[in-house]
Amino acid sequence: MSVSLKYEQMAISEKFTMLEELWQSMTHDVENSGFTPDWHLRELEQREQNIEEGTSKFSDLESAKSRLQKLL
Repeated sequence: MSVSLKYEQMAISEKFTMLEELWQSMTHDVENSGFTPDWHLRELEQREQNIEEGTSKFSDLESAKSRLQKLL
C-alpha cells in the first residue's frame, strides 16, 4: 500500500500526531509478531551497561529542550 502525503503542508502538531499514531501501530505489530530488531536490543544493553559503569551522560529537561529548539 502506498500513501502520498503533503508533509510540507501539514502543521507541526499534525506531523507529531501522525508520528504518534504510526508508533502505536508499529508497537502493536511488533508485540503481535514478537519481533524486536537485534540492533535495538544491543543498543538498550549498551545503554544499561553505560549506566551501571557510570559513563552515561544525562541532561536536565531545560538543557535538552534548548538543544532541540536550536534544531528548528
